Amino acid sequence: MAILFVSHEFSQRITNKAELKKWLQAVAKSEKKSIGDLTYIFTGDDYLHDLNKKYLHHNTLTDIITFDYSEDGILNGDIFISIERVKENALKFKATFKEELYRVMVHGLLHLAGYTDKTKAAKAIMRKKENEALVAFKKK
Repeated sequence: MAILFVSHEFSQRITNKAELKKWLQAVAKSEKKSIGDLTYIFTGDDYLHDLNKKYLHHNTLTDIITFDYSEDGILNGDIFISIERVKENALKFKATFKEELYRVMVHGLLHLAGYTDKTKAAKAIMRKKENEALVAFKKK
């Protein structure tokens, strides 16, 4: 089992790796899943936009793209996060950068756990799960 944090074309430093890993494992466990190999790749808008066009055929900016390789209740995947989108969304939603970054990180994990955000109802469930995870993280 490994949770990795990688900067790609962006110098995003994760200073509390052990704490984040423990939190992400707890979120997975709360969903009756475990983490196998999970990589968070912090990058910029251009790179994520290219991935979005190439693999999802969407010509839009996004804050996250999750590639899911999970099987048998073990979460495996690559989660690409645009630091530029996170910064912009933090301002838009009146959150700190870290709060928004952690929300996006757990959002990707929840996708791997089987949650979607394709409908209004699914988005509401996803947001509730994100909020619960963020509250649990703040209590640590």
